[in-house]
Amino acid sequence: MIYAFIDEERESYPVVRLCRVLAVSASGYYAWRQRPPSQRRLADQGLVVRIRAIQAGSRQTYGSPRVQAELRAQGERCNHKRVERLIRQNGLQVRLKRRYRVVTTQVDPSLPVAPNRLAQTFQATAANQTWLSDITYVPTGDGWLYLATVMDLYSRRIVGWSLAERLTTPLVKRALQMAVGRRRPAAGVIHHSDRGSQYASAEYRAELALHRPVASMSRSGNCYDNAPMESFFATLKSELIHRCTFSSRAQARQEIVSYIEGFYNPTRRHSALGYRSPMEFESATALA
Repeated sequence: MIYAFIDEERESYPVVRLCRVLAVSASGYYAWRQRPPSQRRLADQGLVVRIRAIQAGSRQTYGSPRVQAELRAQGERCNHKRVERLIRQNGLQVRLKRRYRVVTTQVDPSLPVAPNRLAQTFQATAANQTWLSDITYVPTGDGWLYLATVMDLYSRRIVGWSLAERLTTPLVKRALQMAVGRRRPAAGVIHHSDRGSQYASAEYRAELALHRPVASMSRSGNCYDNAPMESFFATLKSELIHRCTFSSRAQARQEIVSYIEGFYNPTRRHSALGYRSPMEFESATALA
């Protein structure tokens, strides 16, 4: 282990100094380097190859917990400390950027407000019990692009989405229509959103009445009342939006749809789901 540490640090410090500080001989270190690699070292090299492939498949977004979960799913049993060490030693850490937040909630005090039926109880025992909705923004070379989403709380799956250049009621209405068309829920699913004018409008309330969800709204200015949806937007931004510069709305649209439908829903391992993807979680629980 001492020689391995010296080997890691020799680009930063002279080997002779490292050996003196660690009370070993330089000749012993060079003899160690000339030996054939041990079985452990060969196994580590093979594991690094697999970790690189996992991170490539995750769009370079997975840290050690999700890498370990993916390795476990592939039949590779390894200690989390070993995974952390190999990621650190090989410079595979993920560094995600955080940016400022633009407020998208536009409250109209003249519009009716639904009660907060969730009260921050973010639990569901089956699909289509509780849906969460919200809007976020995406900067592009053409100007803002707005994204509205509907999440099934049970599996954290994005079941409806809509993109538009204007922050209007039709934006959120299309996301709801997609969710209803895909899931065809029974009457009574709780539909939770903020108090924005898009969700409180007569047009949107009529759409809810048509499909018979039960409206629920967050308290004014309390982002924790819709925490899972906020968490998804934070993930989307750190893993995609803040890592790209979109020259146009068309490019942003393509990348966002690819992220949601090609990565997040079917593949991305979610810590709240036992490191399964939303679609994998739904399939597993449907068969249970």
